[in-house]
Amino acid sequence: MAATTDATLITTGMLPMLLLASAALTAPVSIALLALYRRAVLRSMASSGTAGPTPERESSDRAPPPTSALAFEFVDTPASAPAASVLIRRSLWRAALVYAVAGLCYAGTLGGAWMIQAGGDSFVPMRFLWLLSCYAWPTALGIGMLLAVSTRQRLITAGVYFALLFAVAVGAIVRNDELTFAEVATFWLLTNAPATALLLAFLHRRVRAVGPLVLAFMVLVVTGSQVALSLVGSSESAMRSAIVAGSAVGLGGVGTFVATLVIGALAATAAGWQCLKWLGHRHRERRSSDQALTLDAMWLLFGMVQSITFAFAGWAWIFTGIVAFGAYKSVTLVGFHAAGLHRASQNGASLLLLRVFALGALSGELFDVLAKRWMRIGDISMIAGPDLATTTIEPHEFLDFVGGRLSRQFVRDADDLGSRMQTRALGPDPDGRYRANEFFCHADTWQMAMQRIATTADVVLMDLRSFSSGNQGCQYELQQLIDIVPLERVLLLIDGSTDRDFLLQTLQTLWSRAAPDSPNRSQPDPRLRIVDIGRHVEHVIPSLLHRLSAPVEASGIGDGRVTLRSS
Repeated sequence: MAATTDATLITTGMLPMLLLASAALTAPVSIALLALYRRAVLRSMASSGTAGPTPERESSDRAPPPTSALAFEFVDTPASAPAASVLIRRSLWRAALVYAVAGLCYAGTLGGAWMIQAGGDSFVPMRFLWLLSCYAWPTALGIGMLLAVSTRQRLITAGVYFALLFAVAVGAIVRNDELTFAEVATFWLLTNAPATALLLAFLHRRVRAVGPLVLAFMVLVVTGSQVALSLVGSSESAMRSAIVAGSAVGLGGVGTFVATLVIGALAATAAGWQCLKWLGHRHRERRSSDQALTLDAMWLLFGMVQSITFAFAGWAWIFTGIVAFGAYKSVTLVGFHAAGLHRASQNGASLLLLRVFALGALSGELFDVLAKRWMRIGDISMIAGPDLATTTIEPHEFLDFVGGRLSRQFVRDADDLGSRMQTRALGPDPDGRYRANEFFCHADTWQMAMQRIATTADVVLMDLRSFSSGNQGCQYELQQLIDIVPLERVLLLIDGSTDRDFLLQTLQTLWSRAAPDSPNRSQPDPRLRIVDIGRHVEHVIPSLLHRLSAPVEASGIGDGRVTLRSS
């Protein structure tokens, strides 16, 4: 009985404390690490590699200006959905269906365990339906993270869930005169509010790129410190030995207590590092996507927190959350395969994303929207910059930084660039989502990398918000696009912050300097397409998809690439 009581106290007392402490540490630790990572990236970007200066293309004085004038087409949202949008919706809804079924299996496992634990002579369908609805809250969050690109869409997702929850609650109250709205609301809050609050600690935009990894590491480290303290306090002889050891190095009672916590944390750090390496290896080997890793972390967190109350019926019940997570994970693995998400084209459309680095958070907003939509039909390539350094970081890149090996992520020379182009991630992950291929470049390798990526990209999207005369790098990139990329594959984004007159004047000047071998010189009606993105990125997504996918749908461009068609 004493052993059972101790175990229950641990699972209902220590475990919540461990989770709270780990989640509380996750946000500041993630922010600090990402700040150091960003500074390290900027320092390496400013340094030189071994490539030497990028060879200049033929100068403009060797060829006369193009005979055709460059025109500009300001495009709006199309009236009909492009074929690419059909493929995107199909992939998204299949993935959403898989996560919905997996989430219901998770909720059903916890709901069934609750009813078994509560006892009773018969199965009460309405009670089980209520429990299923309560434990399905992570499913609503997961669907929102998967599909929603705007606050309005997130509110709609939450509204649908709470409307269904309210309907079930009304049905339960009608069937049970002793049940009140206050009781059902309290049950839902106790079930979901703690984990939802903890979720915000590592899924905020500023930290979510590494939040799941840091959370897993912090759970192990905090657990190690508490296990060490429990071992020392497990017997009088262990406590006496700790005091003697502390006294030998000049530590008092408080110092020995702190030292015990630190030693336990350090011992667990090795296990935590191995855990992170395992997660990074799975990501590198394409066994998991960054989005799947985030969603898995969310469901695991809910499972651990929601199962704490089960431990009052016995310590073994604490594993209910792990079992429920196992059910969720098994369904997702089988579901992705059954839905055919892994069979998406290995040669999906390739998008090169260029932008003004000074955009900061605006770049992150655009990337988030593109990641949820475009990366369902193809990959995104881009030159790493300070604006997205902490947004697009992948697990293996983060681990290289923590391990002091960030330099190996940077392009050194032409041979190294060629190797990275050959090994970049082009096919879909198991959940049907393609990846972002970020090229880290030194001051003397970014121009070479930009040229090479542009020649292999199916389409190019260049974000010129805040563009002005000070953006010399962007002017270089615009010249390269005119020189080496057919203009029908290029789309420019602007808004009110763009110096429009200067941009149009610059484009005309660059056009007059088009390289002799530019594919655009022979075009009878060369034109650049420009979208005024306004204040809300999500509002122009249909236009972006239509304009970006149009050249891909028209013909199979690029070596070995397939045509996007909604068959």
